[in-house]
Amino acid sequence: MRRVRFHAYGGPEVLRVEEAEPPVPGPGELLVRTEAIGVTLPCVRRTHGDGNGGGDPLPAMPGGEIAGTVVAVGPDVTGFAVGDRVTSLTFTGSYAELVLAPAFLADRIPDSASAVEAVALVRSGQVALAALSTAAPRDGESVLITGAASATGHLAVQLAKLQGVPRVVAAVSSAAKADFLYGLGADEVVTYDQESWGEPADIVLDGVGGELLPRALAAVTEGGRLIFFNSGGGTVPAYELLAGSKTVTGLTMRRFATVHRERYEQHRAQLWELAGAGRLRAAVHAELPLEEAAKAHEIIEARANLGKVVLRP
Repeated sequence: MRRVRFHAYGGPEVLRVEEAEPPVPGPGELLVRTEAIGVTLPCVRRTHGDGNGGGDPLPAMPGGEIAGTVVAVGPDVTGFAVGDRVTSLTFTGSYAELVLAPAFLADRIPDSASAVEAVALVRSGQVALAALSTAAPRDGESVLITGAASATGHLAVQLAKLQGVPRVVAAVSSAAKADFLYGLGADEVVTYDQESWGEPADIVLDGVGGELLPRALAAVTEGGRLIFFNSGGGTVPAYELLAGSKTVTGLTMRRFATVHRERYEQHRAQLWELAGAGRLRAAVHAELPLEEAAKAHEIIEARANLGKVVLRP
């Protein structure tokens, strides 16, 4: 089978296409022949050695999300069989023709949906719903979303409006993304380089982090809260928390899916229902062959994407 790994840290140029033996599913795992692979900002950051709290042992493969067909089932797996079409989160090894996926994070793809639609909707939608669920917007509260044109961000904009949030502010790297976001329901669009992001928001969902984190926290109103779900790190000014009585909550999908299992399942059903009814649109920016994984990373690093970037083995 073909797979993409990196043997050194760096930019898109470190990704290499290799031949390898197919993996064998262990307990609780599915072996999936991939039809679509989601490319995410955490995937890109891992090649630089700054994802998941540190560098991966080399050589390494990015994780993320996949969609395809089950070709083998590991021990102790129930509820899935060879031939099932599924999508799943994967924490490593996703850039390949055959991928090991944890069965407890797998979801059947409806007959009406393609693999690309599934991979664009489920993982990013799960992150967006988990962030909103953690924030728990109350009546009248406003929400600001960084990385709002990203795979997760553009779904979070729509889901916030569907939940009745009266003011949704989309924060992005370029004003060229404004029309896209207004078309998804954003009430305001601001760019990172603006001196002011307007009236502070009750809730900020931060999917960017890094140097942007202090700005994101400053955009939270007094007594408000920031949900931090990116892999970019960053420094939280402690005095800002104290002076503004603000709260910062970290969110990882691995823990959310494990600890809040019932909510995770509810979110999964909600995403398919909304998409099937045409109320939630998962935008796909580009579909590229597996061999062009480096180009996919270039798009993400340039912050050029409007929605999901997908690899097609």
